Amino acid sequence: MASAQPVVVYPPDVDGGRTVRIDGAIVGRAFSVQDLARFMQEAGLQEFDEMDVVRSALIEWRGGGPEIWTR
Repeated sequence: MASAQPVVVYPPDVDGGRTVRIDGAIVGRAFSVQDLARFMQEAGLQEFDEMDVVRSALIEWRGGGPEIWTR
């Protein structure tokens, strides 16, 4: 992950999914912090867990933080 703010989590859609962009590429939709942790692990941060997701400065949350999963 090269940029200063490599992960963007977009606001929830009508189904409660949040689009996730890592290093400029959309990697999928997360429905929980567990999903986002999995995306982070797949992007190379193998030991990233749910608490890391909640605390990480790498993640830019749009439309609410890690506690928001509904529209």
